Amino acid sequence: MFDTMTVTKIAAGLFGAWLVLLLGKFAGEELYHAEAHGEQGYVIEVADASGGGEPAEEVDFAEIMAAADPAKGEKVFRKCSACHKVEDGANAVGPYLYGVVGRPVDSADGYASYSGALEKVAETWTPENLNAFLTKPAGFAPGTTMGFAGLPKIEDRANVIAYLDSLDN
Repeated sequence: MFDTMTVTKIAAGLFGAWLVLLLGKFAGEELYHAEAHGEQGYVIEVADASGGGEPAEEVDFAEIMAAADPAKGEKVFRKCSACHKVEDGANAVGPYLYGVVGRPVDSADGYASYSGALEKVAETWTPENLNAFLTKPAGFAPGTTMGFAGLPKIEDRANVIAYLDSLDN
């Protein structure tokens, strides 16, 4: 049934396939280094799971906003750029954000997919309203169609607001 030559051929086929897989794995590791491709595209921040500790101290948003850096805000805005554009009138999945600071809510020209939830909680996009919305959009305006979880760091929110405010100046 099986002679020595048949067993040798089967063994050679198995070991050859194993060698090809190992060489492919080695080549793949050499070609695709995580370090060689720079920083990650998106960092997903999660809440602290410890649950204990002291309550966070109250910070004054006006002080944080006064120290905000639009250049840092432009970097944080990359998270938003998947759905929002900053060019005037260039709507995408979400409305354009050019001139949003001081603009009435639900008023981007040409954008018709508003849920109406924002009009129930605010009239104008003030820095304070934007801060509250960007903290947790669904918490600020229940029923909003914006699926973004929010920006947990107040500095990131202030920097993004400063960036958006700098666009129309």
